[in-house]
Amino acid sequence: MVKKHRFSLFDILNTVFMVALAFVFLYPFWQTLVISFSTPEYASSLGVKIFPPSVTLDSYKSVFETGSIWVGYANTLLRTITGTVLTVLVTYCAGYAVSRKNLPFRRTITFFITVTMFFSGGLIPTFLTIKSYGLVGSRLALILPMMTSAWNIIITRNYIAGLPDELEEAALVDGAHPLKIVFQVMFPLSMPIVAVLALWTAVGHWNAWFDAMIYCSGESKIVLQLVLRRLLIDSQAETSILQSTVAATTPESIKDATIIVAILPIVCVYPFLQKHFTKGVTLGAVKG
Repeated sequence: MVKKHRFSLFDILNTVFMVALAFVFLYPFWQTLVISFSTPEYASSLGVKIFPPSVTLDSYKSVFETGSIWVGYANTLLRTITGTVLTVLVTYCAGYAVSRKNLPFRRTITFFITVTMFFSGGLIPTFLTIKSYGLVGSRLALILPMMTSAWNIIITRNYIAGLPDELEEAALVDGAHPLKIVFQVMFPLSMPIVAVLALWTAVGHWNAWFDAMIYCSGESKIVLQLVLRRLLIDSQAETSILQSTVAATTPESIKDATIIVAILPIVCVYPFLQKHFTKGVTLGAVKG
């Protein structure tokens, strides 16, 4: 006999609350998507927008006809790919090193890494440091300062420390080189935490704009999020960016289309890393 599940008042209220909360979170994104595909009449109308009566791609055509969008995309892709690869490599190697119990001064090194989580120099000392290395105006100023962080090293160390030591010992008995152990034995087993690092770093680089505004001048080095910021905030830049606007579009629909274009790559990448995300964060946070 199948036992029927009884829903309590708490279950009903909790479900209603979660559905309402999900709507509150998702509707702004949905409205942005709808307006980006809408005609000028529907985009300018008041009220809740659920689905456009007619779909048009004129806003996206205007966005892709803007040269700064393509320049920003190219610079952001270069920054994100290069920065993510370097961050994963450096953070994994640092996390592996401090996870080894035979590392000389292991506790001292870990202490100094941890201290940087609570104290930082601030904006002016950071800028002066970047300037002293001659990186102002270079794309490296957007990549090198974000190449690793104390938090990423610690969770990577905790994850690697939780892997069986017997695997490394067996590889040493078989005569494997230490570098082979690091990259061919331990690295494949660390894919969950590597996926977490890659996702965090890629999102951070993709959404960053403030450092590009400070360190890089000139339209040839502009990043996508800085283009988006100018479009949404700076009225003077908005005029130049929207100069290709045609009658079938509105400034609002072009702004929303630009937002969708800017966030689409990260939204597409996230599902492929999601299966590793929870496991990597959980195991990396509770061990060590």
